[in-house]
Amino acid sequence: MQTTLREGFAHLNAGRIKEASECCKKLLSAKSDLVEGHFLVGLISLELKQTGNAIRAFGSVTKLDATHGAAWANLARLFMQAGQPARADRALAEAVKHHANDPTVQDVISNVYGSLGDQEEASLWISRALEKEPDNVAFLVNRANNEMFLGHMSGAEDALNHALKLRPGNANAHWLLSNLRKAEGHEHVIELERLVKQERRDPRALAFLYYGLGKELEDLKDWDAAFEAFAKGAAARRSVMEFDEAAEVEMYQAFADTFTQEWMDSPGEGDDAPSPIFVVGQPRTGTTLVERIITSHSQVHSAGELRQFGTCLRRLTNYSEPESQSARLAELAAQVDHQKLGAAYLQTTAKMQGDLPRFVDKLPPNYLYIPLILKALPRAKIVHLRRNPMDACFASFKQLFADAYPHSYEQTEMARHHARYYDLMAVWRERFGNRFFDISYEETASNLEPNAQALIEYLELPWEDDCLEFHKQDAAVTTASAVQVRQPAHTGSIDRWRRYETQLAPMRAALEAAGIPLVV
Repeated sequence: MQTTLREGFAHLNAGRIKEASECCKKLLSAKSDLVEGHFLVGLISLELKQTGNAIRAFGSVTKLDATHGAAWANLARLFMQAGQPARADRALAEAVKHHANDPTVQDVISNVYGSLGDQEEASLWISRALEKEPDNVAFLVNRANNEMFLGHMSGAEDALNHALKLRPGNANAHWLLSNLRKAEGHEHVIELERLVKQERRDPRALAFLYYGLGKELEDLKDWDAAFEAFAKGAAARRSVMEFDEAAEVEMYQAFADTFTQEWMDSPGEGDDAPSPIFVVGQPRTGTTLVERIITSHSQVHSAGELRQFGTCLRRLTNYSEPESQSARLAELAAQVDHQKLGAAYLQTTAKMQGDLPRFVDKLPPNYLYIPLILKALPRAKIVHLRRNPMDACFASFKQLFADAYPHSYEQTEMARHHARYYDLMAVWRERFGNRFFDISYEETASNLEPNAQALIEYLELPWEDDCLEFHKQDAAVTTASAVQVRQPAHTGSIDRWRRYETQLAPMRAALEAAGIPLVV
């Protein structure tokens, strides 16, 4: 049996999923309560992106062995991805308790903390893993990601160079390296093109390589070749992403139908803490630029992209739907205790709030929760970024995200999602527009000072000239803009989509069909 188990793991590590699955069948037929047999099933399910099967398999492991730290860590990550934070919390606590100094488990725990926006805690765990396995390429890539978010660019580059010395073809490391600095020559482009030709089997690896290639070709102003690379990367990524567009349509409609002015006026008091500032909008629309302007103020701390508001909402409503997005969420959220929601958010973000009077939570999709934020935290400030829809959609399309934004890898899906967001924001603006602040990315990038002053005035803070020197900050940036935001404001990204106007015709047509103006 042990021989079959070793063979199963060897097949999995070599990418022979069918052979690994056959080993699992033999093992569990012979001994249905074999812990490592169920664990192998979980790992195979992860490779196949079969989330439900993976959860069931790792759940079986923890029932058979409640001290199995690796199974608990994988469950924590899967529950976070499924939008079930209460279950993720319990699994993470068990993983931390039973990690048994296993570096693989410590790496997964680091990833979970990173997904929660707690990059400092993530750093501690990946450091523990690397102490035991300093030449583990996956750990080094995780370290590089963490270092980038913390603003330690030289540390990120060191980790990537180490990883690529050990495994020169690692696609993730090459992609991160492409994003770490602006390309000035074709040396790495040539290497990426060579790797693309070699890589035939794994669409996730192809996505990393093509997005890295597209980014560097765009740096070098080879526009047509850059778009071709982005398009191929998007197609590869979309092939392994699950996106239930119908569920998203129903959820957005349910939120618009549920959170009316009458609901807002209904009894129920929130937490009156004045400290939170939410910066919301679509990703890649300047939310990080505005966050850095705000957090250059001496009274405001940058807390990063925190998932806590949404996760607290799901905890308090005991949300347990298999889909992370559903109309059921709106139904449950309408009944939540607003004071408890506000208090839970403040409690769970306490470690990230810093020591200053105010803090910024810059998670773009929090725009969905604007009415709930206003009800649960009535003294909170909300800043919403507006950007030209074509630039916004293209900026997401050419960005490789982690597990977020599955709609962003196909032009018309991206456009239809943007239309739903645009329409929902119009609803919130009509109902609650006097309680949040709209700011234009284009106007702010083009004419920084008056827009920054208006922003700081809305936040009821005294003006400080440091707010114009935001790019000199060295605090962590938990976002795809980790490198770009350390530059002064510029207009180079305005109307960038027009360089690809012909290639982006499907996106433009979908936006126009939805009635979305191309200039806002």
